Amino acid sequence: MNNRTRWLVVVLVLGVAGVVALWPRDEGPPPPAPTRQTQDVAALRSQAQLRACEPAGEGGVGVTCLGDGTRTALALRGPVLINFWATWCQPCQKELPVLDAYAKQPGAVPVVPVLVESTEADGLELLARLGVRLPSVHDGADELRKRVKAPNTLPATYYVTADGQVRQITDPPLFTAPEQVEKAVR
Repeated sequence: MNNRTRWLVVVLVLGVAGVVALWPRDEGPPPPAPTRQTQDVAALRSQAQLRACEPAGEGGVGVTCLGDGTRTALALRGPVLINFWATWCQPCQKELPVLDAYAKQPGAVPVVPVLVESTEADGLELLARLGVRLPSVHDGADELRKRVKAPNTLPATYYVTADGQVRQITDPPLFTAPEQVEKAVR
């Protein structure tokens, strides 16, 4: 191979390398569009107007306060009524306003609705639509539900006594009046 052919090969190789280097590349899929969760959650928090969550307790289970989005620990100390619910659960949608009405009565045991199996945005939207203003939390990792050994069926309501005993309320299986809640916690 003569000198001229070698230089021709070098120039061709460099030319091909330059074209490859400058060729536009697909940079992969575009970043995902903001989800409804990230777009609307601030507006939904404002719209829901939930009462503030209690300050974090020691030894509690990590949950997210739906009212302001902060991480907090829900301690299993009572008296307190814990209600597990989801946005797709029709009986839950009937029970939440009853629990809210009960909680507004003088001397009522504090009620904490715990959103499971749903997004924060969907939960906030439902609470706003129902007019329920209870301090509510999101148990996205199901840690609290596992801790109390709650069943997968919803709604599931638990009464936590002052000494930390947790008992499921099954009579009635669904609260339809504030008086039923009062009877169940006494």
